[in-house]
Amino acid sequence: MMCRALMAVMCLAVLASSSGAQPAPVRLTVDDAVSRAFEASHRLAEVRARQEGAQAVVRIRQSASRPTAIGTAGYTRTNHVDEFGFPEGGRIRVLYPDVPDNFMSRVGAQWAIYTAGRTDALERAADAEARATGADIDTARADLRFEVRRAYWAVATSLEAVRVLEASVARAEAQVGDVRQRQDVGLVPPSDVLTFEAQRSREALQLIEAENLRESALIELRRLIGLEPDTPIELADPLEMGTGTIPPRTDADSAALVSEALKQRPERQALTFRIEGAQARERAAATGQKPTVALGAGFDFANPNPKIFPREEKWQTSWDLGVNVSWTLFDGGRTRAEVEEAAAAARAAEERLKDLDTLVSADVRQRLLDLNSSLASVRASEDGVRAATEARRVLGERFAVGVATTTDVLIAQDQLLSAELARARALASVRLAEARLQRALGRP
Repeated sequence: MMCRALMAVMCLAVLASSSGAQPAPVRLTVDDAVSRAFEASHRLAEVRARQEGAQAVVRIRQSASRPTAIGTAGYTRTNHVDEFGFPEGGRIRVLYPDVPDNFMSRVGAQWAIYTAGRTDALERAADAEARATGADIDTARADLRFEVRRAYWAVATSLEAVRVLEASVARAEAQVGDVRQRQDVGLVPPSDVLTFEAQRSREALQLIEAENLRESALIELRRLIGLEPDTPIELADPLEMGTGTIPPRTDADSAALVSEALKQRPERQALTFRIEGAQARERAAATGQKPTVALGAGFDFANPNPKIFPREEKWQTSWDLGVNVSWTLFDGGRTRAEVEEAAAAARAAEERLKDLDTLVSADVRQRLLDLNSSLASVRASEDGVRAATEARRVLGERFAVGVATTTDVLIAQDQLLSAELARARALASVRLAEARLQRALGRP
């Protein structure tokens, strides 16, 4: 009864899986994955928004050097007053009438024609920050590119590990069947069968763990490139491609690569721009104790117009034009403090730049060592796979004719599995070392 129920459940599961539409697998190269990540990244969108804000600040600073015009209008109701006037020609000439309803309109313009260089310095500082934010975008792209490449090769490594373990489990299954046949004819004791079955179970457990690691790597890759959680992914770039064509780097390459990294690393470009911005802010702050000159003009249309005497309850026009000079004679030390703050920020950025230069130099040299070590480990692991494959073949033949023990065969099987997994890890380390070197150099 339980068997029938179990079969019914299995049939329903098969029907349910067949009725659901399986999405088509997405075939990806490394470059495809990076392009998708650039489009889907919220981190890049955040940095782009900050760049837009920095560019808006540049436009704000630029507008400070241009004239501004303001239009105003208003209405004021006042209390009644006694009219003031004097007799003139048999009538009273009113000089200050009772006009409780006051209407006013004015168009005014202001133009700072001299700011001692403050406006230009602030504009250069804002432009430097905008360029630094653009370099921040390049930095975020480089970081994301490396994350995607690392995730891509993690998936490729896990797929290779699953393939190796599936082949090993299949060999172990075949060995169990062969040993059972030999037991049936009395050539091996039952303990040998149990030993091979235990070996098969251990390798099956390793396969399950490898499949879990594969799924975990796929989850991370899907997250980075913006795919749905259940979207199948097919990798187009094999793990082995290019490892034999990557030449080992020599010490002679180090100096040239360090020089290249210092020119191309976006973090360094961003720091350089921020140093320029801090120096420009320092110059702008130093102008706080210098005079500024501005032109002002206005046109009034009011009823009554307070600039025309005597006041009359009618709409009248007037205008004014002037030059205003402003000079802060004492500000309690604020200007000096602003200069010191900007100078300290510039020095801090310069020290960060020097520290980054030492880090870049060390990073490039370390990545070169990692790449050379990884290439050597690939060559060593390939020799190990060939040796382990031959040893297992020879011991399998000797076991078949009864001159090798079960332990010998199991040891050869373990050594072959370890050698194949080591080769997969070595190939992955080459890919990862290459990606880290590209990131250290600031290359796309």
